[in-house]
This record gives sequence, C-alpha cells and structure tokens, in this order.
Amino acid sequence: MKTHQIELQISAVGPAQYPGDQLPEIALVGRSNVGKSSLVNSLVGRKGFARTSNQPGKTQTLNFYTIDQKWRLIDVPGYGYAKVSKKQRADWGKMIENYLTQRENLRGVISLIDGRHQPMELDKQMVEFLRYYQLPVLVVATKTDKVPRNRRNKINSVFKQQLQIAKNEELILYSTVERYGQAEVWNWLNQQLN
Repeated sequence: MKTHQIELQISAVGPAQYPGDQLPEIALVGRSNVGKSSLVNSLVGRKGFARTSNQPGKTQTLNFYTIDQKWRLIDVPGYGYAKVSKKQRADWGKMIENYLTQRENLRGVISLIDGRHQPMELDKQMVEFLRYYQLPVLVVATKTDKVPRNRRNKINSVFKQQLQIAKNEELILYSTVERYGQAEVWNWLNQQLN
C-alpha cells in the first residue's frame, strides 16, 4: 500500500477533542521509547514526521495522524514511564483506557514491544487487556536489528510463548533501520481497514 499524504490532525486528551467523522483508526501502544513514532515514520516513508526522542515520555497526548484522508494511525502515550508523577501516570492511563474501550472508529491495535528484551509484565497486561476487549491485536517486536540474526528466531518463540500468541494471531519482527516487517504490518493494516 502506497501512502501519499499524512497529517497530524489533532493531539487530543479526551473524547471532546477526537475527530467527529467515521474514519477507521488503528492505535499504536507500547512502553515509552519503544519506537511508536519511528514506526509511523517508517510506514509512511516520511523520516522525522512523527517526532521521535531518546527521552522517554515525550508523547503525552493521543496523536491522530490522518493517512491519505482515508484512515488514521493513533500514537498513544507510552506506558510504564516512571519519571512523571503518579497522578500524571494515572491520568494518561485513564485517557488511554477510555480511547481503547470507547472509540467506535477503532479497528485494531498494534502493540509494540522492544524485541531486544523479553516482554515485561506491563506488555503482557496490555496484550491481555486488548484481548479482553476483543480488539484485533498485532504484536510487533521493534528494534530487532539490534539483536544478532541467529537470535531472532528466539525472539519469535519467546514472545509467542510469553504473550500466549494464538495460531490466528501474528507476531512481526520489525526494523526501521534494516526495513523489514513493513510489508507484513501493511498486510495486517489492510485486513483491519477493509
């Protein structure tokens, strides 16, 4: 799928600010600094469009990116970021939960997990949460280019076992550097959006 146009439509903190149309949406969730903005940039081929940072916790709103005026990617604040107040973490959690459980436009969720490490408890909880609400989930292991090639199969088996990924669910190893996994993510997106 070729992308011709992307725009940041709005950064929102609650339903009153969400776009009021019926465009289908796909959310990106994951821990802080897992590579959500990098995934957006690599998928649409626009380096530096979605702001990336080495400092975790930069995304503090739901960022609604409209793609080709047909659908949206929603960059959700990262979970698990410790250097903010408990109240701020709670507010982000509520904002994310409300969006994921109440947004009728939502067609699926891409759950990003750092492929260099085993899934953390928060990663497992997020995947379980999405399944509980019967949302289509795609697990993407990011930054796998930083793992030696001979250990990448292990990522696959460990993630599938620890996240209890069923036969009908997908796990994709992704690299924005070596540019693999992109076609598979677009495939999944097409299935959810059509």
